[in-house]
Amino acid sequence: MFGLSPAHLQLLYDASRKWFALGSVVTAPVVCLINVPMGKHTREMKHSIFLVDGVKSWIFMELVSPAFFLYAFLNAPLSSGTGTLALGNPQSLLVGAYFLHYLNRALVSPLRAPSRSKAHIIVPLSACLFNVFNGSLLGAFLSSPDAPQASAYTLPSFWIGLALWAVGFAGNIAHDEILLNIRRRAQSKGKGKDTGSGTTTPDGHYAIPQGLLYRYISYPNYFCEWVEWFGFAIAADPRLLQVVASGKLSLPSWSTLINGPASGFLPVVSPPWIFLATEIILMLPQAYRGHQWYLNKFGDRYPKERKIIIPFVL
Repeated sequence: MFGLSPAHLQLLYDASRKWFALGSVVTAPVVCLINVPMGKHTREMKHSIFLVDGVKSWIFMELVSPAFFLYAFLNAPLSSGTGTLALGNPQSLLVGAYFLHYLNRALVSPLRAPSRSKAHIIVPLSACLFNVFNGSLLGAFLSSPDAPQASAYTLPSFWIGLALWAVGFAGNIAHDEILLNIRRRAQSKGKGKDTGSGTTTPDGHYAIPQGLLYRYISYPNYFCEWVEWFGFAIAADPRLLQVVASGKLSLPSWSTLINGPASGFLPVVSPPWIFLATEIILMLPQAYRGHQWYLNKFGDRYPKERKIIIPFVL
């Protein structure tokens, strides 16, 4: 892989794992302060030369992750051999779960959408960078000796994790379908034709979502995605939960995290857990700002009992 020795490949993996995690922490304050320029937040930027097609840019940036995942998995930089998808191997189930998610996210969902607002070009470019790191790290991990072996089938954590992944995946699709139906109704009625209920924006493009977990939170699709990748992380690598349960988890200082060697960076926090953490760190501010957008747009018509992203909590 890249003509590098095993020692250099391990160094590249460790450094990528460290700076991918820390990069998300550094980026989070920016996401807290600005609206990510995509979707509803680009409606006022329609004449900008930096806007790109919403559907095409989404497909392109999301396909980057499975492409780099597959390359890293097949080359298995942390193993003496190559990654294989032997039928019945626990790794195969996890790889299949990963690709099923991205099949829906990168192709099925955007191609079924009746419309998608344009995005500022910085969004797909940033997402591509994120997906290069994330896909490569996950592919490298799942083809490594640390990935689940045949003995994982005897662990309750493996099956509990897969079950959580399935519930989160189904919930993600179901709540995205509610949003897609809003766009379909807007397209069929024509823009600017409100139903008179006050739950639709004047242009007809956005409405107050109803049904399922939308009864409790504004962003159940985000919440379900967290459940999905939490389950994936449990199935892929339960070591972190075991350390937490034992009470032996200790977090180093911020200075140690930054200046310490990459090989010693949070050794029990593998790429599946880093992916989950980065999703929470980067999506939570977006959910908060999106929740505020709903409140500002619909005022008293927006259900007061709705939390932002975790039912009854947050």
